Amino acid sequence: MLDASSPYCPCQSGLSLDACCGRYHDGELAPTPEALMRSRFSAFALGVNDYLLVTWHPDQRPASLLDDDSTEWVRLEIISSQETGDTGTVHFRATFREKGRWRILQEESRFIRTQGRWLYVDGKTEILQLKPGRNADCPCGSGRKGKRCCVR
Repeated sequence: MLDASSPYCPCQSGLSLDACCGRYHDGELAPTPEALMRSRFSAFALGVNDYLLVTWHPDQRPASLLDDDSTEWVRLEIISSQETGDTGTVHFRATFREKGRWRILQEESRFIRTQGRWLYVDGKTEILQLKPGRNADCPCGSGRKGKRCCVR
C-alpha cells in the first residue's frame, strides 16, 4: 500500500520520489508519455492536483479537481507505452481502494507533445471490481497475503 512517508515513489519505479516523479511535480518536464503517466499517477496518489491540471491538455482539462481522500491509489502497472513523434499512448492498470472496495482502473491514455511538453489528452477507461480473498496475494503488489497486508 502507498504511504506518503515512504521513501519510494508511488509509481513503484523503485526510485525515491525526488529521483523519480517528484522532480516533475517540481517543474522538470517529463521526457516521455510513460514518465508523464507515472508522474500523474503519483500526483493522484499524493493529492498534487495543481500538477494534474497543468499536465492536462487545455482542450480536455476540467476547471478544477476535488480533493478526494476517499480514493486510495495503491499500485500502478504499465502494460505498454508507445511514442511516435509528438503523440504517445500508455496502457496501464491502477489498483485503488475506495470506500472499502477494491477496484482496477484500466486505461489506454493518449498524450500529445506541445511546445516540448507532454500533455495528457484523454483515455479509454474501464473500471473492474476486485474481490481479493484474505488468503490471496494482496492487490497492492507487496507479494504478501491479503490478510497480512491491506485486505481487512
